[in-house]
Amino acid sequence: MKHVVDTPVLERMLELITRSLNAEAANKLVRLKADATVQARVAQLARKCNEGELTPEEMAEYDRYIAFADFIAILQAKARLLLAKKPR
Repeated sequence: MKHVVDTPVLERMLELITRSLNAEAANKLVRLKADATVQARVAQLARKCNEGELTPEEMAEYDRYIAFADFIAILQAKARLLLAKKPR
């Protein structure tokens, strides 16, 4: 991957988002997933990547998908932590 993320800066940005989450929003975020079309495209790019067949444009597209998926995964983890701390 070509992306380098300054973790302290990312943490500060994510904190702004997670501070604004209520239980309902956190639950929705935890359940968030890409639709079938996006999942199929990512799978296609992953297969081509594993076979060394990605064009430079496809590599850039794949990198964007991976970076976005990582960002969403971090948000989902923070939402899970928030839900674990809230009384039910």
